[in-house]
Amino acid sequence: MKVKVGHSPDPDDAFMFYPIKKKLIDLRGYEVEEVVEDIETLNKLALSGELDVSAVSAHAYAYLADNYDVLASGASMGKGYGPVVVSKEPLKIEEVEGKRIAVPGELTTATLLTKIYLPPGEYVVIRFDKIPEAVLKGEVDVGVLIHEGQITYKEMGLHKVADLGELWYEETGLPTPLGLDVTRKEIADDWAKIWREAVEYSLSHPKEALEYAMPFARGLSEELVDKFVHMYVNEYTVDMGGGGGRGAQDSLQEGLPEGIDT
Repeated sequence: MKVKVGHSPDPDDAFMFYPIKKKLIDLRGYEVEEVVEDIETLNKLALSGELDVSAVSAHAYAYLADNYDVLASGASMGKGYGPVVVSKEPLKIEEVEGKRIAVPGELTTATLLTKIYLPPGEYVVIRFDKIPEAVLKGEVDVGVLIHEGQITYKEMGLHKVADLGELWYEETGLPTPLGLDVTRKEIADDWAKIWREAVEYSLSHPKEALEYAMPFARGLSEELVDKFVHMYVNEYTVDMGGGGGRGAQDSLQEGLPEGIDT
């Protein structure tokens, strides 16, 4: 059976996908067609039913639950860290009110957390890897950085306004549920096993998985890629669990402040 499997063009996703791509684990007879797109595009492809298995934003799953199951493995969660809000000049959180805020997609968890923790502003959707440039050029006042931008913004000359994952952890005591892997319900049993085995393989063979992930690193050093990958491929990635990762996902969907437009 042929299946379309989506992941983002980022080293942490590539690190996990490596044993599937190279057929280093038992794929249970599935023929995999790889789909590599930014996370907001993956959200929309899943919404339109074009993917069988995919990484999606944790926030987006609220709109996907009728057709997809969440896999216990493959989640991207940061404990005490997450998307970083940056500006060209130093700003305090309260000074963001009314300003133009670049976000990486309407359905991304980063955008939802921005609406929860920052004062209201004018939201501008920009592809995640173009946000730093938009801030530096003054096209927007602040930007919300996901993926490797969280650890490279200082080298770009940007200033941190807030770490949304840190704010979430201070409020909830839970890891920040950023990305999930989902699967069509009818193949969920198989892909729960496949995805867990993939994550476990990469974690037990980190050197070769990291080597595979490097072309997705957009010029980062191997040291930085290794740091970033292990920020988001961690114990929650192997199994979200009940009180930790799964609890964080439930809190994200159920504990939103009133008046937040999701």
